[in-house]
Amino acid sequence: MIFFRNKIHKKTYDPDKRKPAIRASICTGEQVAGFIDLHSGHFEEIMLIRNQKDLQEFKDTYDITGDLDIIY
Repeated sequence: MIFFRNKIHKKTYDPDKRKPAIRASICTGEQVAGFIDLHSGHFEEIMLIRNQKDLQEFKDTYDITGDLDIIY
């Protein structure tokens, strides 16, 4: 019997102002999911991506479909 489950709380973002992307380090391979501000180019970090499960959780939370751009 499971009493506590991790529930995915749906969040929204404005696709006219922000674009989802992954920022990856060339040296260490660390990946961080977040959003790029289309006007200023600033990257806002949301969560660390350690595996495919983390990436899918990020996509499910923000209702993102398809592949994300990777920034090095």
